[in-house]
Amino acid sequence: MTLQKSSVSALVNRMISPEVVVDRCSALQSKKQVILDEVAVSDVYQIGIGAFSPLTGFMSEDDYRSVVETMKLVNGAIWSIPVTLPVTEEFAATVKLDEEIALVRPDGVVCASMKVHHIYRPNLEHEAEMVYRTKEDAHPGVRRLYERGSVYLGGPVEVFADERVDEFSDFFFTPEQTRKAFADRGWKTIVGFQTRNPVHRAHEYIQKAALEIVDGLFLNPLIGPTKSDDVPADVRLRAYQTILKHYYPQNRVFFGVYKAAMRYAGPREAVMHALVRKNFGCTHFIVGRDHAGVGNYYGTYDAQHIFDNFDLDHLGITPLFFEHAFYCKKCEGMATPKTCPHDDSEHIILSGTKVRAMLSEGIAPPPEFSRPEVVKVLMEHYTKA
Repeated sequence: MTLQKSSVSALVNRMISPEVVVDRCSALQSKKQVILDEVAVSDVYQIGIGAFSPLTGFMSEDDYRSVVETMKLVNGAIWSIPVTLPVTEEFAATVKLDEEIALVRPDGVVCASMKVHHIYRPNLEHEAEMVYRTKEDAHPGVRRLYERGSVYLGGPVEVFADERVDEFSDFFFTPEQTRKAFADRGWKTIVGFQTRNPVHRAHEYIQKAALEIVDGLFLNPLIGPTKSDDVPADVRLRAYQTILKHYYPQNRVFFGVYKAAMRYAGPREAVMHALVRKNFGCTHFIVGRDHAGVGNYYGTYDAQHIFDNFDLDHLGITPLFFEHAFYCKKCEGMATPKTCPHDDSEHIILSGTKVRAMLSEGIAPPPEFSRPEVVKVLMEHYTKA
């Protein structure tokens, strides 16, 4: 695979200028209000900072249908997952086309305005089948899809800066900021890595393999809404900081959190994750085993195969494909099926479910699976819980 700097894509900035914030807030007080769920809140902010470029707001009906059917916007730009604003039938009946409405977080804070250019009713089962490859509501992404609302509003948004401060704030960067940070470091090639789990030895192995052929690693874990049984975001943050301190070259890694919602859409979400990292300034993106998957809904390497549908020049970022990594007792080190000749009896492979069960029972996963420093962080949380 040829390593080259991918073309830099233009960023869409939908943040409201600080000079007009007070006036815009005042004007929105008299507008109809939509109380957003946690997914819509995270989507609004991602659109605002340009992480979802080229989107300027929630999708029109034409863009929505095009993305569902072809994984492209109407203008031909690649985009794999609908970004929509669901509302109830009752609220939709009160809204008129071209009306401006206020988008409000669950805590009552107005976070954006929206011009309603489109009101439409999706076929949710068809969307589920196309995007998630299943209509079963046992799938967490499908269940959430069915629960969110039966009418979609589409139109451009203008977004207020997120004033909330938490333990992640020091690690949050906009695409404009990460692009500058990479340029300041002199990095020409940057590989992005997405995870919703603490970094374990398999992650570390493929990240460092990628680091051998690029200038820098952008470790960009997702800390937005996830499943209830995923490791909590604050625990993952401590685990990331621990492993980076002890096992990574400080001058070749940039750490920043990704405050988006997890869709669990497997292959389609892998494409979306790559596009978002392109917006953050990455030239390459790691796609491993069962990327963004859940349960047994997707094949082990379906998230890699989906990239065969796209011209990489058009995609604008180069995916790096890795097979499942594991510790081999015979090789005495990390390996993949490409590099290890030994059978499964020599391999230490633990699923996330198995690891969580071990931690809940006070059993430390072996050092061949996860670094002791990381295990200590996880054990402290699970034994306390």
